[in-house]
Amino acid sequence: MAEIIKMATAGTDEKSDVVVTVEPCENGLQLQIKSVVMNQFGPAIEASVRKVLEDLGVKNAIVTVADRGALDCVLRARVETAILRGMEG
Repeated sequence: MAEIIKMATAGTDEKSDVVVTVEPCENGLQLQIKSVVMNQFGPAIEASVRKVLEDLGVKNAIVTVADRGALDCVLRARVETAILRGMEG
């Protein structure tokens, strides 16, 4: 199981990108998603984030996603990078 030990971010606030922040948490996963395309793609964004968390074994974290229309591959890469940075000691 992967453990987030510090706050970490990945991404930029530019158009077509996403900023992902992870923070330590002891009470399971808490997702906070804001997106300019939430009405169209909200469920797909959440599913992608949850899949990366699952694949990396993250069970406890606060994950904040501020999306500006990023492609799914960019979203997944940002989530993975933020998690790996948050695991560094």
